[in-house]
Amino acid sequence: MTDPTDTHTHTDTHTDSHTNSHTHTDTGKVLAIASHVVSGFVGNTTTTFVLNLLGLETGSLNTVQFSNHSGYRQLRGFRTSAAQILEIFEGLEQSGLLEGFDMLLTGYVPGEEELRAVGKIAREVKKRGGGFWLLDPVMGDQGKLYVSEGVVPVYKSLIHHADLIVPNQFETELISGVKVTSLATLSTALDTLHRMYLIPHIVITSVTFDGASKMACAGSSITSSGASRKFVVDVPIIDGFFSGTGDLFAALTLARLREHSAAAGLLSTAGWIPPDETATLDLPLAKAVEVVLGSMHLVLKKTKSTRDRILLSQAAEQGEKERHVQVTRASELRLVQSQEELLRPGLRYEATVLP
Repeated sequence: MTDPTDTHTHTDTHTDSHTNSHTHTDTGKVLAIASHVVSGFVGNTTTTFVLNLLGLETGSLNTVQFSNHSGYRQLRGFRTSAAQILEIFEGLEQSGLLEGFDMLLTGYVPGEEELRAVGKIAREVKKRGGGFWLLDPVMGDQGKLYVSEGVVPVYKSLIHHADLIVPNQFETELISGVKVTSLATLSTALDTLHRMYLIPHIVITSVTFDGASKMACAGSSITSSGASRKFVVDVPIIDGFFSGTGDLFAALTLARLREHSAAAGLLSTAGWIPPDETATLDLPLAKAVEVVLGSMHLVLKKTKSTRDRILLSQAAEQGEKERHVQVTRASELRLVQSQEELLRPGLRYEATVLP
């Protein structure tokens, strides 16, 4: 997810290789509203780099300005107030700069008033240009909230305005009311989210079940009658503490979904919803997620390898605090070093139909 505290484990082994030959000739423009850090890759630091690399011009509106992400257990900086968020938006509006944005990506917003301001901006941008909105409902992980409790009902009021949401397992439970403990309840959660919010597309990330050696990523695109078209991808787990993986997933998913939706002639269709006759595994969303997970695996594999090499060559710091900072710094995502993996992953995880 897009909170500076976001940490997940990810893939360690891969399935069939696949070369993505798409060339980025069709330019789009994204308004990205999320956190920002000076050092490291989380929030808009990740989003802007990845979207630009994949051919999408990106404007960043930062909801926080921090020295580093909170995985270090120490940081300096400040939050952007609701008034400041709206003032920046009004500046864009005043200069006639809103019309170019045809996509929105929203992530970490720490407070409810700030989230209401972001929701107001998103609705206005969509009203003006019909922009596609990827909403990452960043609230927490592993049973713990890392935003104020008042943020939860605000997200529930906004989701039906979005086109794609990418909650993790805990966030899915918060917004659906379904406890996700198995593939059956994961399927029920997707059905419930479509029914409750009429959201066109859903991807539930980072799903783990007790005793499982793999992580699941499940998605669905709605039909004209409101039915789900559900798929799931299983990915092995890389052990490690990696911040910013949710931001990376969201940015890659928006870019890849746009590519596959463009190839299917859907960019002029509301919500980029494919025709009802489109088979589940032929959905642009399913194809996009397969490639996204390939890039995620390769980036994290390189990050882990680099981290292990750095830590092996460094003398351990004396104190626990210093050691934690040392490990966290070595674990920052290696995005600049992984441009080929982001552009042409050469690896794709295979989706299967989720009943």
